[in-house]
Amino acid sequence: MRVLYVSTEVFPALKTGGLADVNAALPRALRDAGADVRLLLPAFPALVCAAQGARSAVRMDSPFGGASTRVLLAQLAGVPAYLIDAEEFYARPGNPYVDAAGREWPDNHLRFALLGWVAARFADGSIDGWRPDIVHAHDWHAGLAPAYLAARGGERPASVFTVHNLGYQGEFAAEKFADLALPRDFFSMHGLEFHGKVNFMKAGLHYADRITTVSPGYAREIQTPEFGCGMDGLLRSRAGAVTGILNGVDGAIWNPATDANLALRYDWKNPEGKARCKASLRSALGLADASGPVFGVVSRLTSQKGLDLVLGILPELVACGAQLAMLGAGEPELESAFQAAQARYPGAVSVRLGYDEILAHQLIAGSDVLLVPSRFEPCGLTQMYALAYGSLPLVRRVGGLADTVRDASTENVAADIATGFVFTEASIAGLHGALLRAVALWSDQGQWARVRRAAMQQNFGWESAARLYLELYRELRPLA
Repeated sequence: MRVLYVSTEVFPALKTGGLADVNAALPRALRDAGADVRLLLPAFPALVCAAQGARSAVRMDSPFGGASTRVLLAQLAGVPAYLIDAEEFYARPGNPYVDAAGREWPDNHLRFALLGWVAARFADGSIDGWRPDIVHAHDWHAGLAPAYLAARGGERPASVFTVHNLGYQGEFAAEKFADLALPRDFFSMHGLEFHGKVNFMKAGLHYADRITTVSPGYAREIQTPEFGCGMDGLLRSRAGAVTGILNGVDGAIWNPATDANLALRYDWKNPEGKARCKASLRSALGLADASGPVFGVVSRLTSQKGLDLVLGILPELVACGAQLAMLGAGEPELESAFQAAQARYPGAVSVRLGYDEILAHQLIAGSDVLLVPSRFEPCGLTQMYALAYGSLPLVRRVGGLADTVRDASTENVAADIATGFVFTEASIAGLHGALLRAVALWSDQGQWARVRRAAMQQNFGWESAARLYLELYRELRPLA
């Protein structure tokens, strides 16, 4: 089974979010299961620096102007990787999607069209003599890959398109379509057109042979008006082609028993080291030594993540004797509000803006509860990291959060299946009710330890996801 895995970032070389973690772990798990998986990525500077043994596989002229494009073959994160070397598009500093001021690059439609176009060029084996059975494209940046394959016609690899977050769609003005080197009739309601604009996400959803999402819950939700971001009608029309496959956790990176970033390692059988990690976190972040729980947040600071709700319950959280430790960056209004909260509650609230991989590990290990009150959450990875580290997730009942966390109801605690705290309504009142239940459970340390033990024994390894993807690929292989 030959699979071309088309995306934009890979941990640890380049990470702006959870997509990079998935791209580092899932291809390796698929290769371990016997598939010949190879990455296709833009040659962003960070990826070029991390690539090993790079050699030129082919040089070609693209339809998007500029100098000729090289495709390099290298090793990246332990997986063979093709890097699209087009300096005029990818050799830029900082974030791969936006400039230093946070504005999208004005030629993003060309930059990511090239990614999809090169993916489709693999169909005839003209790149390195390797022809995939499956082209697996991820999120809107790779959304044109299924469209370019469809435009080729004739014999071609089958295509899979994975939605990691439907809220980001890659939308461009209608006049940009002329730049994309696609048949004119592809700009229609049954194609890339969406409310008079070019939409890369819609291209993937329409032209891919199969669609996957990163959790079963999200696969159901995006077929509804509430969570469908305008694509629910298209997704309902293709319901038979939509599958939800839960993301996993890379146990080589996220494991408190082996994590070199921690003050003291621990596991569910010997959890004593977690107290040492909590003391170390408090010292590092300037939190007071206290008897209450530490609530952690490791997140992009956006309204999607429901962090405005956290601001709404902060007075009650502090009044309960709890503390908040936050790591993240995002919307300026939220950043400023949390910085103001830190000034208002010294010793009880600590905020670190930005992202620090080591501190993320230490914060999850040192917190007692991890807050993930998202308005929508395709899968979520931090709640699964938190489960492994015994930081009980407090989550809203949406998407992958609902698929991975079982509420600490009286019945679930008694049955030893409770793993966290779940609330339903995306409101301050809903989150506040879950906060009170968490604080109440904290007051009974015997019961708390019981729930923490059940949480740490959960297994969300990538082996299961890899098996399900391989089953999907095998179903599609006759199309290839």
